[in-house]
Amino acid sequence: MSEITLVRHGQANTGARDEISYDKLSPLGHQQAQWLGDHLRSCKDHYARIYCGTLTRHEETARAMGFDAGQLIRDPRLNEMEYFTLAQAMEAQHGLAIPQEREGFVAHLPQVFAAWEADRIAAPYESWRDFESRTKAALSEIAKGDGPALVVTSGGLISMVMRHCLGLDTAATARIALAIMNTSLHRLHNIGGHYAPVLFNAVPHLEEPDRQYARTHL
Repeated sequence: MSEITLVRHGQANTGARDEISYDKLSPLGHQQAQWLGDHLRSCKDHYARIYCGTLTRHEETARAMGFDAGQLIRDPRLNEMEYFTLAQAMEAQHGLAIPQEREGFVAHLPQVFAAWEADRIAAPYESWRDFESRTKAALSEIAKGDGPALVVTSGGLISMVMRHCLGLDTAATARIALAIMNTSLHRLHNIGGHYAPVLFNAVPHLEEPDRQYARTHL
């Protein structure tokens, strides 16, 4: 089993309230990713394989980190859940308004997760179980490869990985998702035949005082 390092994408379009508008990095998101790439090179970290989802914000993050298109292994199973699609369904079916301010998502996201996992969202674009299954399948396949792997993905998928590794319930999975910062590092090691997180939500590239403003969650 190979070491796997997960990276959440850089800050995206924080003003978006739909999937298409959200799927691009902000100027700060590009800067966060560039700083992360510089940090990894300064540490001389080596990754035999570079994976990312097929979303624009995933590839933009990987490219800003310094990886060229030919290095990237794109896998749609690493794509984020469609949170805004689910939120629109929750509003239409259950009257749960989509927040207009970022702080409102702290209460909103756990409600969406709970309803989605309990099959209380009628005809979702993807079921909770399908999202969970594709996450497990992608990580299992990556684990079988040779050498350490870097995976550029999204916060929801990373929280699902943590759910699987740590046996988290849905409420805890939601709290994990809310905590994950843009361009944060999450490293998994094989311990006793199972993956366990040995690094979570690390942002060493944003530790300098003049970069701390760039520690963003949305």
